[in-house]
Amino acid sequence: MALAPEKTSALVEADSPEAKVELARFSVGDYSVGRPFWVRALWFLVNARVLQNPANPSSALKTLALRAFGAKIGRRVYLKPGINVKNPWLLEIGDDCWIGEGVWLDNLEPIRIGANVCISQSAYLCTGNHDWTDPAMSYKLGAIRIEDGAWICTRAMVMSGVTVGRNAIVGAGAVLASDAESGWIYAGNPAQQIKKRKMRKP
Repeated sequence: MALAPEKTSALVEADSPEAKVELARFSVGDYSVGRPFWVRALWFLVNARVLQNPANPSSALKTLALRAFGAKIGRRVYLKPGINVKNPWLLEIGDDCWIGEGVWLDNLEPIRIGANVCISQSAYLCTGNHDWTDPAMSYKLGAIRIEDGAWICTRAMVMSGVTVGRNAIVGAGAVLASDAESGWIYAGNPAQQIKKRKMRKP
């Protein structure tokens, strides 16, 4: 979901005297996270105590908490300590996935993760952005989809509106701001296609 930016008569260069950022005018517009305040407040506490807690190694307990707040979690999903989920009711994870320590699923819009996906330590999936042409920095949001067999490596970032194709790899520290084709390896900032992924037969 992308909120329409304010209409302006013309764009000016950001270093010109006419250009001025005015964050006091920021508004979420018609965006709604889909749950009342008390649900979001309760999730904030549960997220901190159960998911983000580095002393909680239990995948089963984290899965139970996520499902209780509306997440769709498949079978045999392994959730490491210290993960952070903004809105569990906007999260889907398929079967046999691994979510590593410190992963942040920043989902103002849906994040849909297929089966057999690995999201490694400290990766960041961000569905939120801002319209930098708007002085008020209005929201510019987009869902993220990670297809079956993909691997988001450690400290990689996947930005709003992006689809990571089947069996694709987003390399360590990469910043992916556009779709990743199935079966390709991406690396760098901004992430670029490096080579085709080749796999042994089962």
